[in-house]
Amino acid sequence: MASPRTTSTLGRRAGVAALLAAMVVPAAPAAARQLPTAHDAVCRAHSELRQALRTLTGRDRITGAAVLVTDPNADATCGSWTATAGTADLRTGRAMNAADRLRVGSVTKTFTATVVLQLAAEHRIALDAPVDHYLPGLIRQGGYDGRRITVRQLLRHTSGLPDYLDAPEWEHPERLRNRHFEPHELIARALDLPRPTNTWHYATTNYLLAGLIIGKVTGRSPEEEITRRVIRPLGLHDTYWPGDDTRIQGPHSRSYFTTEDGLLTDGTAWNTTFGGVGGALVSTPADLTRFVTALLGGRLLPAAQLADMRRTVAADPDRLWPGARYGLGLIASPLRCGGLWWGHAGTVPGGHRALTAVGPGGRSVAVALNKVPDTLQAEQDFLATVQTAFCEERPAEGTAPTEGTHR
Repeated sequence: MASPRTTSTLGRRAGVAALLAAMVVPAAPAAARQLPTAHDAVCRAHSELRQALRTLTGRDRITGAAVLVTDPNADATCGSWTATAGTADLRTGRAMNAADRLRVGSVTKTFTATVVLQLAAEHRIALDAPVDHYLPGLIRQGGYDGRRITVRQLLRHTSGLPDYLDAPEWEHPERLRNRHFEPHELIARALDLPRPTNTWHYATTNYLLAGLIIGKVTGRSPEEEITRRVIRPLGLHDTYWPGDDTRIQGPHSRSYFTTEDGLLTDGTAWNTTFGGVGGALVSTPADLTRFVTALLGGRLLPAAQLADMRRTVAADPDRLWPGARYGLGLIASPLRCGGLWWGHAGTVPGGHRALTAVGPGGRSVAVALNKVPDTLQAEQDFLATVQTAFCEERPAEGTAPTEGTHR
C-alpha cells in the first residue's frame, strides 16, 4: 500500500516534490455549494477549517474533501462537527460529505498492528522473536534473512525490507487495477529489490508478513481475525474487506486520479488485493474515529501493549513528512498548538486518501479526500488542514508536551 503521503502515481522513490515538473493538474469542476446547517447556527462556524478545505478543492484541485472532528471537551451539542468542500461524484455533481465510505489505504495497518499486539498480550506472538520463528524459510532471498528480522521491526518499518510497491511495474498502477494479488507473490517480488538505504523504510511488505503471522498463530485468515477482534466488537458497520470486488459497497464518494497525460480519471473501481492487510480496508470517517478513539483510549489493548505501540522512531520525511515519528502501526506528528496527534494516514492509487487521529485533550480528526494531492503545495495544504482541524479554537502553547515514549 502506498505510504500515507504518496501521490497517485506511486512515484515513491522521488516523493511529491519530484512530480511538480511532470504532473499537469487539470481544473476541477466548481465545488457543490455547502448549505448552512443547524449546527452552524448555534455552534462555532469553524471558518478556518472550512477555508482550509476550500483551498484544497480550489487552489489544489482536490475533487472533494471532508473532515469529521469530535471534541469530548466541547459543549454536548457542539462536540462533533463536519466540514466539507467539493464534489463526491463528478458525474452527478453530488456534494462531498463526511458520511460516505472510501478506501482508507494504510490506515489498515493500524488495525493489523492492533491484532498483532493483542496476540502479543496473549503470549501467542513475541514481538522480539524472529519472523523465521513463525514463517520458517520465507525470508531467505536476495540477502534478506527472516532469522534476523523481528516482528517488532515489521510493525515499525525498521526491518530493512524493501516495499514491493517500489518495483518498476508500480510506476503505472492503473495498468494493474483489475489484477488479483496474493501476499506471497508480493513478498517474493519485494525480495528481488535492492535493500533500502535508510534504517526506517516504509514498506507494506512488512504488514503482509505480519498478516501471515496472524494467520499462522490463529489458524484464521488475518482479515477474518481483524474482523473478529476489532471491526465487529466495535460495531464498525461501514468497515469491511472488499476482497476481489472492485466496487465499493453502499454510499461512497467516487475517487479520481490524474493520468500521465493530465486527464482526470475515475479510479473508484480497483482491485485492492495488492494492499491486503496493509491497505485494503473500506471505511468511513465515523468508523475510523470510533476505532482510533477506542484504541488510544485503552479499549483494544492492555496498557503495556499500547505503550509499546506508542514507542516511536524518527520516520523518513520523504516517505511521511517532516517531524513525523512511527511506532507500531501508529504515527505521531507534532501540532502547531502543542502536543502530538496519534493515528495513521493512508492513500490508494485510485485517488482516495484517509487520515484518522487523536490529539491532546481527546479531540479526534478524520479526513477523507477523493483525489490524492499531487503537488508539493497540495500536500502541504493537506497537512495544514489536519493542523487546523486539531488546533482551531485551541490556544497555542509555548512548549509542546511530550506524549508517549520516544526512542
